[in-house]
Amino acid sequence: MQIIDSQNQIHLDELREMAAAMFGDMVKAVVDVGREIMAVDAELHADEETLLLEKGSNQYDLWGINLYPELEGEDFVEFSSMINLRPSQGNRSRGVENPAIRDRILKIVNSLVIR
Repeated sequence: MQIIDSQNQIHLDELREMAAAMFGDMVKAVVDVGREIMAVDAELHADEETLLLEKGSNQYDLWGINLYPELEGEDFVEFSSMINLRPSQGNRSRGVENPAIRDRILKIVNSLVIR
């Protein structure tokens, strides 16, 4: 598990290797939309969430996603994680219901993944 930020970006090839080693085609990630960082490469989103919380992230800003390194465009990021179930924030599903938050996540992911 590692934290990716603007000083420590990740190459798409690294994501491919992580996917092959864990799930075959997918890498779990948790994005901190406040700090513009993400944690990657764990079996559970909850483990990445815990790491980010230990490193100073705010729970309110953390969203779970899945990255598919072999896919492009909208298929590259899947907005689905149990940690996204947050009725108190108006998010009542495993997805990310707020379009502005989804756009922010995509912007952050695209700035942190080198293609």
